[in-house]
Amino acid sequence: MTTYLARPLTPPVLKELRTCDDAGRPMLPFTDDEGGAPLRCCLRRSAPGERIALVSYAPLRRWAAETGTDPGAYDEQGPVFVHADDCPGPADTTLPFTDAHRTVRRYSTDGRILGGRLVEDPSGFEGAFAEAFADPEVAVVQVRAVEYGCFLYEVRRPH
Repeated sequence: MTTYLARPLTPPVLKELRTCDDAGRPMLPFTDDEGGAPLRCCLRRSAPGERIALVSYAPLRRWAAETGTDPGAYDEQGPVFVHADDCPGPADTTLPFTDAHRTVRRYSTDGRILGGRLVEDPSGFEGAFAEAFADPEVAVVQVRAVEYGCFLYEVRRPH
C-alpha cells in the first residue's frame, strides 16, 4: 500500500509569505478568537487565541517554479491561513482536513489540469490519490475545500 504525504507550506515559502504574500500584500496577523482555521503551515486547525494570518498563496505557481514548469492559465492564487510566527510544522503524517467533502485536482508535469474527483468521506482519499497517480501524466494533486475552493495541501507523485 502506498502512503500519500500531505505537503504543508515549507519554511522558506512561509518566510516569504509572512513578508509579502503571492498577491504582493504584507501579512496582517490577528488573534484567532474562535479557532478552527485550517492552517497550511502545520496542517491542523487553529486553537482559540493563536496568532495567525490570512495570506494569498499561488500553489501551482510555487510548484511550477520549483519544477521548472509554466503553470499557464492555471496559475491562480487564493487565501490560506498560516501561523503568523514560526511553527514546528505537522505533528504527524495523518492526512489532514478529511472531515468534509473535498476535491482532488490533478495536474500534469507541464502544469495543465487533468481533472479531479470529489471525495465525500475520509476513507476515500487514499483511493482518490491512487486513481490520480495511476495516470502517468499526473505529477501533483491538490486537495481543496469544496465550499470555498481553497487550497488545503498538495500530494506529489510517490517515488
